[in-house]
Amino acid sequence: MKNKLICGLTAALIAVVPAYVSARTVGPVVSDETTVANTVYGKVQGYRDGDVYTFKGIPYAKAERFMPPAKPDAFDGVVKCRVYGPKAPQGQSLAFRGNLQSDNDFGFQFNLEPMDENRCLVLNVWTKGLDDGKKRPVFVWFHGGGFATGSGHDLPCYEGRALADKGDIVVVTVNHRLNVPGFFDMSGLGGRYAESANLGMQDLVKSLEWIHDNIAGFGGDPDCVTIGGQSGGGGKVSTVMMMPSAKGLFHRAIVQSGSFARQNVNENGKLYAQALLNELGLKQDDVDGLNAVPYDELVSAVNKSMRTVNMTLAAQGKRPVMGMMGPVLDGKYVVAPGFENTAPEVSRDVPMMIGWNFNEFDFVGGKEDTMFRDGAINQARNKAAQGAADAYLYMFNWKPVGNTLGACHGMELPFMFNNIELQPEMTGATKDAYELADKMSDAWIAFIKTGSPNCKGLPKWEPFNSETEPTMIFDNKSYLKKK
Repeated sequence: MKNKLICGLTAALIAVVPAYVSARTVGPVVSDETTVANTVYGKVQGYRDGDVYTFKGIPYAKAERFMPPAKPDAFDGVVKCRVYGPKAPQGQSLAFRGNLQSDNDFGFQFNLEPMDENRCLVLNVWTKGLDDGKKRPVFVWFHGGGFATGSGHDLPCYEGRALADKGDIVVVTVNHRLNVPGFFDMSGLGGRYAESANLGMQDLVKSLEWIHDNIAGFGGDPDCVTIGGQSGGGGKVSTVMMMPSAKGLFHRAIVQSGSFARQNVNENGKLYAQALLNELGLKQDDVDGLNAVPYDELVSAVNKSMRTVNMTLAAQGKRPVMGMMGPVLDGKYVVAPGFENTAPEVSRDVPMMIGWNFNEFDFVGGKEDTMFRDGAINQARNKAAQGAADAYLYMFNWKPVGNTLGACHGMELPFMFNNIELQPEMTGATKDAYELADKMSDAWIAFIKTGSPNCKGLPKWEPFNSETEPTMIFDNKSYLKKK
């Protein structure tokens, strides 16, 4: 009787869901021998949720502190990968930085996750088939948070289930090293540290290598991979497009509110690295001593050593340059100038989708943020001028009713992931929100599959050109705007 009552209530609830709500495939959650996937390192077990197989926290690499990532260890038996892995150590969560009574903190309710420097090189996979011979396009998501914070699941809407289900694609989200462990440049010391530059970016390339070698076992096509990201994640996408080691590992790119043109050149890197060792009282070959320093003490020592070097440089009339919290042009891993005056040659054949939100960090929703707009247009202009692959430009202009967020930084995320219901505090979960999410997720899926975002329900989306600057405006009524 109890089971019949539960089933009856479930049926009743399903019956009253409005037609505009994206329907979730209803089915049992199963985790058994049918949810095991093969990788070159061993077997991993996920779970099936309706029609979608989910794997969480799969190790794609391993790394010592300040060392380049290496392939993960092989293992025997079956490893259960059903819970999100830890994120990289980082400062205070974005969720607790502001006024907790603000619309921003209400709308962006970040997940609280464990942190582990030694176990943060993990990824998550959603797919509708395992080793079934079907070559599904792959979408790899690089999270935001600059180069200092965040994770592949720190926002609820990052869950890839809905997009994988709707588009029959494989969705992957990635964690990697951040801030000091990920971007403090030790390469100037040479020796064992000669390759210790842009470590967080090296992690992302290593994740793409793992995908290339293993994604067929998850029903994916290693020759049809799109990388995408928002804010700092968009900056990571732009940077990967400048990395020779990533060539051939991805084939399309999406940059959302993250276009930036210039990378730092860490000409004083050796000074900063040596100052860190001095601050810690360590010699260059004291590997065990460096690894034993707790993360918080390491960050404190970096900050102190940077101040010391900066004061010395200022006294010499020199400008301090330190790319600790972001990529640097190191000459090997990140080699090409960014999109400031041209597009990187190494990724010339990669089509792009580039955009920004109308309000970005103007949370009262009153005016357009020109910094993000100008960066996106400049990136699209340089990509189009290269003449090798199309660039598609958009602006997200939709604004929720009932709060002051406007079309703010990150507001497009629940829409393109088709996850309105996972962050209703942001969007209000209104009929208009669901309808726009349906169109936007279709456009993202189309681009992931074909390199063009044109799809049913939107006006014809023309590739960018500098004469008319065609830009898709996403709103309750979407349209293509030209000069």
